[in-house]
Amino acid sequence: MTTPYRTEGLPSIHAGAAQRVITPPTGGGLAGYFHERIARRVRDDLYCRAVVLAGDGGKLALISCDLICFAPDFAALVRGRVAAATGIPADAVLLCATHTHTGPTMGLIDPRQPVNRDWFDSLPDRIVDTARQAAEHLFPATLFPGRREETMLGSNRLGRLPDGSEVFGKTGVLGPAGPIDPEVLALGIRDEEGELRAVVGNYAMHPDVIGGGKADFLSADWPGEVARSLAQLYGEPVVTVFLNGACGDLNHARWEDTRLPRSGPAKAVQMGRVLAADLLAAFETAEPLATATVGALVANLDIPYFTRDAEFLAEIERIRATPDAGRIGWERILLEANESWDKDGQTASVPVQALRFGDLAFVGLPGEVFTKWGLEIKHWSPARHTFVAELANGWFGYIPTTDQAHRGAYGAKPILSRQLIADGGRRIADTVQTLLSRLWAKPTA
Repeated sequence: MTTPYRTEGLPSIHAGAAQRVITPPTGGGLAGYFHERIARRVRDDLYCRAVVLAGDGGKLALISCDLICFAPDFAALVRGRVAAATGIPADAVLLCATHTHTGPTMGLIDPRQPVNRDWFDSLPDRIVDTARQAAEHLFPATLFPGRREETMLGSNRLGRLPDGSEVFGKTGVLGPAGPIDPEVLALGIRDEEGELRAVVGNYAMHPDVIGGGKADFLSADWPGEVARSLAQLYGEPVVTVFLNGACGDLNHARWEDTRLPRSGPAKAVQMGRVLAADLLAAFETAEPLATATVGALVANLDIPYFTRDAEFLAEIERIRATPDAGRIGWERILLEANESWDKDGQTASVPVQALRFGDLAFVGLPGEVFTKWGLEIKHWSPARHTFVAELANGWFGYIPTTDQAHRGAYGAKPILSRQLIADGGRRIADTVQTLLSRLWAKPTA
């Protein structure tokens, strides 16, 4: 069979893709909540998936794992080992988590939850082996980048109150406190015979749908359903690397009333099928990528951690003076987090990554990033399509806008959910703009 696509005049591109199961044993804790949830069973397996792209001037690797997040030192270790195993520079290795809330505890969001050390210690080997397999089995490829819009799957989960403060929720609010990002980006990767071998997908939405606070099972949530739906249509070997966008203030609960599923497995399956259809429509109607310039830049920013000030300490004293019965849910957790906070006066080294392949950009951000930052990065990007991946190469808590960092909602609350200073997001977004400008200033193929 010969390819049905006209490929004459296209650049020489090679690609590789691989995936492997990384599901831990049952009996361990689930990540993403401030109370214990134990995995009693496996609903669906967790995967590490990797795509390697080779073009003019080098290679890059995109790796996603069905996990909540990675510590920065863990991510740096793995990226270095991937570089040693594949020859791809560490700066050109993007490692991200899909952010499923029904994956194993990783010792970060709530350090009180125990980590399965045997499984955790074996995880780097599994990720490196997946990347190595993708890099060692490159094939001549044609890339099909496309986009769609999806507005029906979720909303901004923060609401603005009449007094100007913000809350996580919809009760008593004037309306949503921020936008959504409706863009669905897809990169279809086909071999010389036109067979689909891999997909890179990008959409911004919190994967906390399938189980919620009462979950007792392991699952990749709706990103896993996306991969499953595409594999059912195109064949089991198809690898779907999902890059979650800037979704720190988004979730699947719409503001409008609906008779459709609102949560649980039915909602996760619905979201997976809809997004798989969006991705499919995007790459099936896309023109092939006509340039193959490769570039990678990483900037390690020195951004101060939040340091407790008089206003914050006054709030802690107010909570302490409030009887337990009068405290709202997160206040107890904030008291506990305050007792263990040891970063006053310290500075974080925050890795910010920009990759170029042809006229596509891939941006790696190490935190749960509010949507406005993702939209700003895309607005100023010189790329034809800009894939923004949060929870990439590390985790530094939530990264709200400078304005919203002072409005009190979850995601903006210091120590509880935000680790960096209020202006950290602006510094990150401005750095991305600079890195992308540098990558596009170089001669193109």
